[in-house]
Amino acid sequence: MTDGRTFAASTVALGLIALAHAALTWPLRMTLGFFVGGATVAFLAEAVVIRLGWLEHHVGPKALGVPLYVIFGWTGVVYVAFRLALLVAEGWPAVALAALLATGYDALSDPRGVAEGFWTYTDDLPGPRPAGVPWWNTVGWLCISAVTAGFAVLVR
Repeated sequence: MTDGRTFAASTVALGLIALAHAALTWPLRMTLGFFVGGATVAFLAEAVVIRLGWLEHHVGPKALGVPLYVIFGWTGVVYVAFRLALLVAEGWPAVALAALLATGYDALSDPRGVAEGFWTYTDDLPGPRPAGVPWWNTVGWLCISAVTAGFAVLVR
């Protein structure tokens, strides 16, 4: 098991490494579009889900209930997925592939976060819940990942 501080620190590290890589390899406009746009969308989406009472985080520090590491985690994971997608596709097909890759990563990692007590899904919405992770989380990852990767394409 990983403790919450180690988990949060490694998630922040992933985001910072991704940001540094982008800053060294992409134009500034693309880097800012991807990371500022992606962090904003991820923060707002997470805040909405928390406000609805569907999700509770147990690792801080938090702003409006959203752990700050979430911003780094979303953008870091989507960045890695997008860069991988760019190896085989360009433009909007790369965005779609990145969304699938990032969502696949979440499907593997989210059950561990639940099991280790980093967050708890508190909704009572009907529908599939593989490994304790509700269906709407997968939809959210697909949408937010696509929007985040889409920022890089839009500002090119």
